Amino acid sequence: MKAFSLSETAIDADSLLRGLEGERVGAVVVFEGRVRDHNEGRAVRGLAYEAYAKLAESEGARIIEEACSRFEIVQVLCVHRIGELSLGELAVWVGVSAAHRDAAFAACRYVIDEVKARVPIWKREHYAGGEAEWLHAQ
Repeated sequence: MKAFSLSETAIDADSLLRGLEGERVGAVVVFEGRVRDHNEGRAVRGLAYEAYAKLAESEGARIIEEACSRFEIVQVLCVHRIGELSLGELAVWVGVSAAHRDAAFAACRYVIDEVKARVPIWKREHYAGGEAEWLHAQ
């Protein structure tokens, strides 16, 4: 499998991990981004992600294609949540399988870095004091 998707429901990491298996696989690298309880000195109580879905899915798919052409990988999957998330929930999951660890690590890092930089997904943090703020809105 080689795919990018958005999800309005909880990310099933175990199911995604099974999608990376194969006889050619010698290494699997996974990145899980979770909702934490703080950011830049402020207490966070949750957050919300919004996306321009059609463009996000298109750009995410382009990033997956780029990773496949740049690195010798077997499978690559990325799922990003949208909607309201609570502390500790998975916000983004990236998994890469390859014959060798170097390619798996490099491709995983490439995918998450490019998704964060290029995919139109916006994050709004909700703070303990009741206020909320959009982060990195461009």
